[in-house]
Amino acid sequence: MFEQVFKNIDDILHKDAGCGSELDYVEQTSWVLFLKYLDDLEKDKETAALLSGKTYEKIIEPKFQWTSWAAPKLENGKIDHNSMTGDDLVDFVNGELFPYLKKFKTNAESADTIEYKIGEIFSELKNRIQSGYNLREVINLIDELRFRTHAEKHEMSHLYEGKIKNMGNAGRNGGEYYTPRPLIRTIVKVVNPKIGETIYDGAVGSAGFLVEAFNHLNKKGLSTSQVETLQKKTFYGKEKKSLAYIIGIMNMILHGVEAPNIIHTNTLAENLSDIQEKDRYNVILANPPFGGKERAEVQQNFPIKTGETASLFLQHFIKILKAGGKAGVVIKNTFLSNTDNASVALRKELLTNCNLHTVLDLPSGVFQGAGVKTVVLFFEKGKPTQKTWFYQLNLDRNLGKTNPLNEKDLAEFVELHASRASTYEGPETENSWNVSMAEVLEAGDTYDLSVKNPNTPEEPPLREPKEIMQEMAELDKQSADILNLIADLI
Repeated sequence: MFEQVFKNIDDILHKDAGCGSELDYVEQTSWVLFLKYLDDLEKDKETAALLSGKTYEKIIEPKFQWTSWAAPKLENGKIDHNSMTGDDLVDFVNGELFPYLKKFKTNAESADTIEYKIGEIFSELKNRIQSGYNLREVINLIDELRFRTHAEKHEMSHLYEGKIKNMGNAGRNGGEYYTPRPLIRTIVKVVNPKIGETIYDGAVGSAGFLVEAFNHLNKKGLSTSQVETLQKKTFYGKEKKSLAYIIGIMNMILHGVEAPNIIHTNTLAENLSDIQEKDRYNVILANPPFGGKERAEVQQNFPIKTGETASLFLQHFIKILKAGGKAGVVIKNTFLSNTDNASVALRKELLTNCNLHTVLDLPSGVFQGAGVKTVVLFFEKGKPTQKTWFYQLNLDRNLGKTNPLNEKDLAEFVELHASRASTYEGPETENSWNVSMAEVLEAGDTYDLSVKNPNTPEEPPLREPKEIMQEMAELDKQSADILNLIADLI
């Protein structure tokens, strides 16, 4: 049901002058979807209140409730086709609905309420659907969706993830919003956050890391206080770009986190010296944007000056991680070996102040369209690195759009990582090896961590040209004998 509705909505938006790409389709589908989801959520809360003998006061005023403006119903339950459409509908949405919803941000009691998130979302969004008739069609389709049962919510969240994935092929840097979910799930398994720990992503994008961490922790049998902790005191994120910010909040809400602690801000605008203990987190899971360049005034916030966005984010993560905290961070593999002053200083900072216990080296093609190789750094803050276990993911196929990374590809890495000794020394295999800090320092003062697998099987030596020529002559003779035999038979 959901999948076909999404396809039909995309077809409608494709015809609208205000929507030019998959990014617009996701953004515009998101706000309509959110208001329908909110209406179903209010119905659930109203029902729960009635069952316990209480009354529930709805968040949205009657005039702006879904059943008043979007989908007023006749007595038989069908949509009233005399409901607003065309210019009347667009004028109401742009002139009344959005301004009303924006005010929720200033009127909310605190930032961890759904009221505040409503205000945040509609402060950042604007309705791009220019035709009121197209908007009416989209609303009618979304009104058919239900978010009442666990199965319905699960299917909806799964399909929304699919739409985010499609953005990676939509231009306008859509790919930066999407980290392959098998990789995220693997990073979450290895870092293994626990309930009660705070989890942070300073480059939250579509909130894939926070969603997967929530799925990892949200098991059956949790107490009421644990559920409350998961909902309000566990997941934190920051996002610079408006569209990614909206999609990140929507993605978390659809996965079951009612009021995500995601802030719309430029993480790198925060001065590292201003970060205090109360600002720090137990766990960091992130894939910061790489390849970007930051302005000189932003670089002034960091002790190690560099224009490379990912290097600034890594400094931020090291600083904002609590002592004893754990991190899994994706970064370009050139970070391990670049010889510029900033890269050397940053590697020294990481290895001196943190225990970089594991490096996962990924093949090209993991990030479709990015054209770069990446590694995942797993580290804990508070102790210097003594030994690092490297795992090189070698696959027998090329990764691409039709052949993406899957969890089975990473299963050996997860299994071997779990079997490491308490010293962090990992198993030595064809794909994995250990490097001691002493070895790194022996090689020079650049703290070079280049991925050089010492366990790769040696290639057989190349044969002499004379030997190859002799074999070719022998094969030619065999071919001639076979042809002569066939000629005798004809």
